[in-house]
Amino acid sequence: MPGGRLTQQERQRIALGLADGLAYAEIARGLERPTSTITREVMRNGGPAGYRAESAHRATERRAHRRGPASPQGPEPVPQPHGRDPEAVREYEELFTAVMMQAGLPRMMSRVMVCLLTTDAGSLTASELVQRLQVSPATISKSIAFLESQTLVRRERDERRRERYVVDDDLWYQTMLASVRSLTEQVEIARQGVGVLGPGTPAAVRMENIARFLDFVSESLARAAEQAREVLSTKPVPTAPAVGDE
Repeated sequence: MPGGRLTQQERQRIALGLADGLAYAEIARGLERPTSTITREVMRNGGPAGYRAESAHRATERRAHRRGPASPQGPEPVPQPHGRDPEAVREYEELFTAVMMQAGLPRMMSRVMVCLLTTDAGSLTASELVQRLQVSPATISKSIAFLESQTLVRRERDERRRERYVVDDDLWYQTMLASVRSLTEQVEIARQGVGVLGPGTPAAVRMENIARFLDFVSESLARAAEQAREVLSTKPVPTAPAVGDE
């Protein structure tokens, strides 16, 4: 399997793959590269819609020149508990960040969110985030403010009176409820349009169909989220020892 930096020819194939609507995994298989490599490459260089092979290649060369031959490839991987491979964790966090960015979250906010989600405690202080992400306190403060506005994190004080930033176990449940509220508002505005545009007119019928569709989806989403909520608080089941183990 190829290693090292992507070549200009590989970047051209990535651009062609994106133009053809191929998934990252499919592009990666064609290049015999990890999917995470392709994901990082695309998200660092304009995203799926803005990726250009020549621009990406020049940007990579500029970054390599700034680092210099003796510079490290980034911050040292954070030591990990439970025997985790630090490099594997770092690569996973980069891939997770790229996925969050594809969902619409800005890059720095995605990095902070992933950092919180992948800690066992589910919370970190500002100084811990600064150390892990190698960014300024101001950057962390701005990112946390944004994430708070989206109800993705909350603040609390620990026993040492330090402010900690927390992701709750039911975060995804709360996120689904926020989506339901948004859909409900869209249903209401679509139905208002029926009266304004005139019942029975083509535009009004379109609005009514949209309202009915979104109403069904929002009800289904709310019901599914409620039914699945307990999954988010499921505790890990201890792994039984293999036969013959003492």
